[in-house]
Amino acid sequence: MTVLGIKNASKSYGDLHTVCDVSLNLDAGERVALLGHNGAGKTTLMRMVLGLTPLTSGQITVLGMAPGSRKARAAIGFLPESVAFHGALSGREQLHHFARLKSVKTGIADDLLERVGLTDAMNRKIRTYSKGMRQRIGLAQALLGQPRLALLDEPTSGLDPISRHEFYDIVDDLAKGGTAVLLSSHALTELETRTDRIAIMSKGRLLANDSLSALRDAARLPIRVDVKATLETADHVAAQLGGQRANGASVSLEVQQEQKVSLLGQITGLGDLVKDIDVTPASLEALYRYYSSPDQEKK
Repeated sequence: MTVLGIKNASKSYGDLHTVCDVSLNLDAGERVALLGHNGAGKTTLMRMVLGLTPLTSGQITVLGMAPGSRKARAAIGFLPESVAFHGALSGREQLHHFARLKSVKTGIADDLLERVGLTDAMNRKIRTYSKGMRQRIGLAQALLGQPRLALLDEPTSGLDPISRHEFYDIVDDLAKGGTAVLLSSHALTELETRTDRIAIMSKGRLLANDSLSALRDAARLPIRVDVKATLETADHVAAQLGGQRANGASVSLEVQQEQKVSLLGQITGLGDLVKDIDVTPASLEALYRYYSSPDQEKK
């Protein structure tokens, strides 16, 4: 089921085009990462989905309803990039307030505070919270009411590595429950294994929108193969494979996807000369640079 439908959406302010003819759909249970440089149009697009910014042209629907309509708003959980709460309230008081606004039982708010790791701090004033703790409050309020669509703008900002891991566990649980998740982030490494699809924007345009494996296939960026030999055999291994010796006893090569199996066969044929092999496909960061390059923007 299509939860979010974006068709040829554009937003202009006079001669300034912040979103240009973007089409993007999210189905129930999908996790989509929205990537782009600052000013690429990601936040504007999210505001258009929320109904906070009117479209100049095109169409957006949330569960078939217009952005900003009562039913559309009720279906969305939103975590903005910069969260701000009343410092004189405790975390529990603040989330109970949001729960009442969403007609959600306050007991569910307490459960969410536990889920985001704030049980021990829920009765402290928010002014004493760190940035990461305030971010957790923001995530908890976005989860109120079991949203059908979660919009998360830089959701791991201020979170330590363990908290980031726990955050993505929550995202996985949301997706398994049928929530469509659209998250914007500059932390590319952590997105590689925790999202189903990557959408890349630059200068208001959507330049790529596919799974990580499909983007790799289309970009045809080389795969890196590192072969570990010994100090005595590294030169021979490099000569046999046509690679470059690196870091003393290692040999480094770059090949296309269709050449990988053949190369691995060659490496296996070297027998005891090879101690270990590492195969590294193009990273999401490399793909982001490729699809955001000026040559791609012109296409």
